[in-house]
Amino acid sequence: MCGIAGKIDFSDKAEPVSIEFLKNMVSTLRHRGPDEFGYYRDNNAGLVHARLSIIDITSGQQPMSNENNTLWIVFNGEIFNYLELRKILQNHNHKFKTKSDTEVILHAYEQWGLDCFTKFNGQWAIAMWDNQNKKLIFSRDHVGILPLFIKEENNTIWFASEIKAIFTDPEVKREIDIFALQQIFTFWTTITPYTTFSGIFEIKPGTTVVYSANGKKQEHIHWKLNFQDPSNTSTTKNKYSFKDAAKELEQKLLDATKLRMLRADVPVGSYLSGGLDSSVVAWMGRQTKSGTFQTFSIRFEDQQFDETRYQKMLVSMLNSNHEEILVKKRDISQVFQEVIYHTEKPILRAAPAPLFILSKLVHDSNFKAVVTGEGADEFLLGYDIFRETKIRQFMSNQPESRIRPLLLQRLYPYLTDSLFKAKGASFEFWKKNFTELNRIDYSHILRWDTTSKIINFLTDSIQMHLQDDLMELVRDILPENFLKLDPVIRAQILEIMILFSGYIISSQGDRMLMSHSVEGRFPFLDIDVINFLNHLPIDYKLIGLDEKIILKHIAKGKIPDEIINRKKQPYRAPDAASFIFDKPEDYVTEMFSEKILKDFAIFNPEKVSILYNKCLNKISNNPDGSQISNFENMSFVGILSTQLLYYMFIKNKPRYNNNINFTTKIDMVKENA
Repeated sequence: MCGIAGKIDFSDKAEPVSIEFLKNMVSTLRHRGPDEFGYYRDNNAGLVHARLSIIDITSGQQPMSNENNTLWIVFNGEIFNYLELRKILQNHNHKFKTKSDTEVILHAYEQWGLDCFTKFNGQWAIAMWDNQNKKLIFSRDHVGILPLFIKEENNTIWFASEIKAIFTDPEVKREIDIFALQQIFTFWTTITPYTTFSGIFEIKPGTTVVYSANGKKQEHIHWKLNFQDPSNTSTTKNKYSFKDAAKELEQKLLDATKLRMLRADVPVGSYLSGGLDSSVVAWMGRQTKSGTFQTFSIRFEDQQFDETRYQKMLVSMLNSNHEEILVKKRDISQVFQEVIYHTEKPILRAAPAPLFILSKLVHDSNFKAVVTGEGADEFLLGYDIFRETKIRQFMSNQPESRIRPLLLQRLYPYLTDSLFKAKGASFEFWKKNFTELNRIDYSHILRWDTTSKIINFLTDSIQMHLQDDLMELVRDILPENFLKLDPVIRAQILEIMILFSGYIISSQGDRMLMSHSVEGRFPFLDIDVINFLNHLPIDYKLIGLDEKIILKHIAKGKIPDEIINRKKQPYRAPDAASFIFDKPEDYVTEMFSEKILKDFAIFNPEKVSILYNKCLNKISNNPDGSQISNFENMSFVGILSTQLLYYMFIKNKPRYNNNINFTTKIDMVKENA
């Protein structure tokens, strides 16, 4: 993977961007691609690339052009089926000068135009500049694995893998978008195309955007979520019995893992959490690779988060060369500022911090790429929210039943105290709107309603200007037949399009991996795997309250039964306790101080002070943080991360230096043009 950025001025009297400016842009992305740096510029455009060399190390430098130098590309990602596409393109008389997947993209675009993106199996963020026709093309992979941000103003486009590169231009205004905060303090993330910063937008997943010199902008959808219509379930079952579906899925996952393990000119390791998903991926990775097999894991000092026992089981079975790192609360607090610098958005959990630490371990072990299990829970109905939706729907059939709600006790065992005992046996909390199955937020209303209470910590002046109905943003991204789908599938769509794209694969995924120059590869997000899974019946994935049925069937006899049958334990880390269990770091006390809170003017100092002191009192009684509620944890981390974000990106300029040596230099500026 890599970092890409650039600035394009479509006006006739455009001044070429300076080399100094291009150095500034690419220097902010050095962590994404420390191996080589390159630039292209002409009178209208400047493109830069920071390379993490994984495929075609010797000749895959970027920016790269077609044969007549009219089309230039900077590309972040991998096209895993590039060898197959290359053969097809050679049959169409295309000539290649490198062995890279980047050049395949160029020729594919020449051959098929925008339809080329429907043929790619991979993960990508692409910018192409057609200097002959003054046309700019952006494209992003199907589920938004890789980031791509843009700003439009006065016939000029800025773009980058990370917003900090755009902010190196002093012409670009840096301002927190209060509507973005409202979204994050409801959905955990902004809804694409919105970002934390005013005027900065994100290219939507599965979308290609074309800008032309005449000011025309066209958006093309090359892939979208498409789920099995419940009315056609019997048709699917006639085509695939459960066993046949499991057999085909296993082969598709093996193929996807093989592509990600072997299509690299550097070694690829594997993350190992101790859960079913990463264990299956690691097992499949082991089958595709002879010789040494490398695995990496996080251990937690706090036993409630630790999964070491299961990790060791699989390491022993795989005979892998295993490296692990023990994460303590203090470690989370010490790296948290860097974590927020890389997420570029507020977060409500400390969970990305251990992944930041893990990617450093991978980097220090001289690995540039790892396969992981991300995507399995979303596409195989592994999360508790899908079972919760099913139970609430079941409860709605007999609204007065006191027996049916008892099923909820089988969920969230790690949150029992705060979600059950505190609410009493009536379960009124879980019954909220539970008969209103036609609400678009039916599955998520409980968590969104709880999370949105963080908004009360914002200043009164900010709250006065917030949007009345955030559901309008949600409606805009949903398929037309959304309410005709099963409530569980609707929950799945919301989870994938909002939380997964904006937080799981971003703040916990790409941003933490690339902070230490590590590429993540995700077999469960292979396009063939996703398309296959989305057309399987629900009960091939979720029966009763037993999740990921088909994956457990595949895993049987391959990984230990104890891992297959264990209760699901979602990945978590200590939250507020990480920052106040002992003497807090100076930055924590500073960000929560009355002076800084008033200066930044985002949060109400009095309300924040009450929260901070309440958490301090609870941690003094129970150092493990168990007395701090779910809401208090989210509020604490959300406020701290927002304050840090403001400090790093608004109060101060994003850090950069232009100590960059370009190895690829393409200068097509025409004097006196």
